[in-house]
Amino acid sequence: MRSRTRAIVAAAVLGITALAGLSGCAATAGAESGEPLVGLVVKTQDNPFYVKMTEGAKAEAESLGLNLQIASGDGQSDVDSQITSVENFVAQGAKAILITPAGDGVVPALKKAQQAGILVLALDSPLGEGSGVDGTFATDNKQAGVLIGEWAKAYLGDTEARIATLDLSTDQIPVDVARNQGFLEGFGIDLADPSKMWDETDPRLAGYEVTDANEAGGRAGMEKLLQKDPTINLVYTINEPTAAGAYQAIAAAGLQDQVTIVSVDGGCPGVSNVEDGIIAATSMQFPLDMAAQALQAVDAWLADGTKPENSPGLEFTNTGVTLITDQPQAGIESEDTTFGLEKCWG
Repeated sequence: MRSRTRAIVAAAVLGITALAGLSGCAATAGAESGEPLVGLVVKTQDNPFYVKMTEGAKAEAESLGLNLQIASGDGQSDVDSQITSVENFVAQGAKAILITPAGDGVVPALKKAQQAGILVLALDSPLGEGSGVDGTFATDNKQAGVLIGEWAKAYLGDTEARIATLDLSTDQIPVDVARNQGFLEGFGIDLADPSKMWDETDPRLAGYEVTDANEAGGRAGMEKLLQKDPTINLVYTINEPTAAGAYQAIAAAGLQDQVTIVSVDGGCPGVSNVEDGIIAATSMQFPLDMAAQALQAVDAWLADGTKPENSPGLEFTNTGVTLITDQPQAGIESEDTTFGLEKCWG
C-alpha cells in the first residue's frame, strides 16, 4: 500500500483537474490526408485530464477514419489562443470543431464556425444555449455531488453531521455550484436557491472556504474551518487536490479519525488516496469518453446530418460519473479502487 505522505504529494502534483490548467500548447496531425478534418481545441495538454481526453480522441478518430488535429492554449483562461485555433481550423476547411471552452470570449469565433457550416461541439465545460455550439459532452457535475452526498449520509448513519465545504471560488462558477449543491442535496440538506452556494440555513453546516481548487488552498481553508469549529466531521471538497490539502490540515490537528472527506474527479492520485483512506469516496468522471462520444457524434453528423441529443432532463450529453469507494453502502451503487485505478486519469 502506498504511504499516505506519498499519496498526498502525488495528488498535489498530478491530481489537477479540469478546473485548473497548466501552461503549454501543441498541435498534432491526425489521420492521412483526404479524410474529414476535425479540430480539437483543449485548454492545455499539460493537464492530466486533457491528456486523457486527447488520448481518447486520437484513438476514436483513428477508428472512425477522421483526420484529427489538436491545438491547445496556456491554461484554463487562455481564450485568445482558442480563438486563434478555431479561426485556423475554419480556414483549413474543418468539418467539425471540438472545444473545451476557456470562457465566453470564444463564442463569437464558434458562431462564425457554425455559419461556415462546421459542426461545433463543447467538451467538459458547457457554454449554454445560443453560445455557438451544436452540442455538449460533459460530466453531470450535480450528480457527481449527489453521489458523494448520498454516500456520506449513509456512512455517517446516526452520527450527527458537522459539515464543511471547500469550494472553488466566490464567483459562483457553474461547475462549483453544481457539485456543491448536488452534495448538499444528496446528503439531505434543504437547498435555498440551487443556482447559488452558501445560502442554506441547516444547522449541520459548519462553514465553507474557497480554495482555488488546489492543495494549498485546501490546506489553508481547512485550517481556518477547524479553528472555527473543531467538531467538524464531514468535509466536501471541490476536487481531489483540495482534498489532499484538507487532509494535511486535519492530520496536523490530530483529527484524521474524526473527519470524513469526500470529493470529485477520479484522477489517479485521488483514487490512490481513496485506496489509502485519505479520501473516503470520490465521484469519477471520464474525460476519455467525452472525446470519444463527441467524435462518434461527428461521424453520425457527417453521415446523415444528425446532431447529438441531450441526455434526458439535461442541457448536455452526460458522459457518466461513477462513485469510487472501498467502503460501499447499502443501496448506493459504487465501484472499488481496483476499478478506479483501471479507469483513472493522470
